[in-house]
This record gives sequence, C-alpha cells and structure tokens, in this order.
Amino acid sequence: MSSLFSLLAMGAPQGQEPGQSPFGFIGMILLFFGVMYVMSIRPQQRKEKERKAMLAELKKGDKVLFAGGLLGTIAQISDKTAKIEVADKVRLEVARGAITAKVEDDADLEDTPAA
Repeated sequence: MSSLFSLLAMGAPQGQEPGQSPFGFIGMILLFFGVMYVMSIRPQQRKEKERKAMLAELKKGDKVLFAGGLLGTIAQISDKTAKIEVADKVRLEVARGAITAKVEDDADLEDTPAA
C-alpha cells in the first residue's frame, strides 16, 4: 500500500501538469490562427477586393498610377491590357493588373501606398 501512495505522490509525468487537458493547447492554437486571420488575412482580402473593383471601373480618360511610379491617362482599355498615354503622342501598352491606383488629383499621390 505504501508503494501506491509513493507513486501517487510523484505526480504526473514530466512535462505535463496534473489535470491539464490536451484540449487547452488545441484551443490556444485555434485562437492564435483566429487572431492571425482577423489581423492579417482578412484585411488583405478586403484590399484585393477593392483593387479588383477599381480595375473593373476603369475607363478611357482616367488618370492612373503604376507600381513603379509612372503616371498616365488611359487612351484605350480592354479586358487584359490598357494603352496609356504618358506624354503627347507617347502611348504604352500595359497589363491591366499593373495599374496600382486611379488618381483623381495630385493630393491622391501622397496617399497612395508603395507597392
């Protein structure tokens, strides 16, 4: 009988506290991934949705900004490409997805994020 009491007195195996459920650890992992989703993945998805809506609304005459800082006015636009006028009689054909932002006035240039 004394050996039974000595075994019980030793406690749980090393690395595990007595009475601790393995579900607590799983809960912490799920909580961590939930916070990561809300803090980083969700805002990224929202920004991408807004960007796609902006690209869908582009039309001839809109002033646009590219990731490299190039500004131009849309002269012609199709599903996949756009012809951009960057100077008098100077047109570039670019992929529609390369357009970063639609620029309304010069104040918008200060607010645009660096890509």
